[in-house]
Amino acid sequence: MDMGLHNKTALITGSTKGIGKAIAIELAREGVNVLINGRNYEEVELTVNEIRSQFPTTSPQNAAADMVDMKQRETLFEKYPHVDILVNNMGIYEIMQYEDVDDATWEKYFRTNVLAANGLSKFYLPQMLKNNFGRMIFIASEEAVMPSGQMPQYCMTKSMLLSLSKSLSKLTIGTEVTVNTIMPGPTLSENVQQIIEGIYADDKMSFSEKERQFMASNLPQSEIQRFIRPLEIGRLAAFICSPYASAFKGSPIRMDGGMVPTIY
Repeated sequence: MDMGLHNKTALITGSTKGIGKAIAIELAREGVNVLINGRNYEEVELTVNEIRSQFPTTSPQNAAADMVDMKQRETLFEKYPHVDILVNNMGIYEIMQYEDVDDATWEKYFRTNVLAANGLSKFYLPQMLKNNFGRMIFIASEEAVMPSGQMPQYCMTKSMLLSLSKSLSKLTIGTEVTVNTIMPGPTLSENVQQIIEGIYADDKMSFSEKERQFMASNLPQSEIQRFIRPLEIGRLAAFICSPYASAFKGSPIRMDGGMVPTIY
């Protein structure tokens, strides 16, 4: 299906690996010129070259910057003053007990997972409204609506993204600009795969067997009993960015593998 995105420009934060990279690849597959972001210039350049090789009719660009740093964001704005699509994917997470989360950690998570995304949104949303077209997506988590208690500092920020997305969507009434949030469930990023391999390092099982055993033991509430693949989220994001998804407004869109037990 042609998503109608040819020659659009998209900035995807944290797009050298995991969900962000998958979204960048799927958008490039649809003819989008993607701006690849990460803090490490060389890693970003490798991803840019990989996408350019796969999709030579597009023009991926290096948008290396630390989005938490306001000055680096401003430099990025000068270099790339216009985008049609903004995917606020960048984020940090770590399993921590509540009593171990000090004020500095709370502030770090707030600045990284919320304020950086808000800064980008505040810059790019007005021009999207002026052009009467734009797509803004926040990547949250099922932990935003179903906190496990294992990452309170992370869950707080993901819940805040749901609220921010809804607030910004109210500013797009009557326009072809949309602001939405995708809430993935447990996803097989590179880091997660390494963790699973490490847990069962002494077992002579295929990765799929290790995955099934881990899910059964640790995430029995998952209805798919496997990790979601970044590709799946990438394809969903590409659709949400398309003109065919214009009726999604301020929506929290769940792709959680059945993790959330409620009907809403």
